[in-house]
Amino acid sequence: MTDSHNLLGIPETRLPQDPAAAELLAGGDPALTAGHHPESALAWAVLAEVALATGFTVEAYAYARTGYHRSLDQLRKAGWRGQGPVPWGHESNRGFLRSVAALSRAAGELGETQEQARCAQLLRDSSPEAADALGLTG
Repeated sequence: MTDSHNLLGIPETRLPQDPAAAELLAGGDPALTAGHHPESALAWAVLAEVALATGFTVEAYAYARTGYHRSLDQLRKAGWRGQGPVPWGHESNRGFLRSVAALSRAAGELGETQEQARCAQLLRDSSPEAADALGLTG
C-alpha cells in the first residue's frame, strides 16, 4: 500500500538513534557534542542552525554540509537508494532533515541558488512534513 507522498511504494528509511541526541537534549554544547560524536548529523545540524541564526553563513554551510554527508552514509547503510521517504516523525531522521534544510538556507544566503533549490527539493521529496515544519519552501 502506498500513500499520497510515496507513489512508487519505496519503503520509508528510518535511521538508528543518533548518538548525540541525549547529550543535546540534556543541554550539551553543540560544538563539544559534535566533537564527542562526529558521526552525529543532529549535532552538525544544530551547529549549522546556530551559525545561521548568528550570521555565520559560511560556517553554517560547512556544518550543514558535514551533517548532510554524515547522513548520506547512514541512509545508505539503512537501505536508502537516493529516493524515498525519510519521515520527519521518526526522531532519528531529524538530523538529516535539519541538515538539508540548513544547507539549503546557507546556500541561498551565499547566492548558490541551484544548491539551495536542490536541497529544498530533496527535503520536500524526503519528507514534506519536515519541509513544512522547518519552514522551507521550494
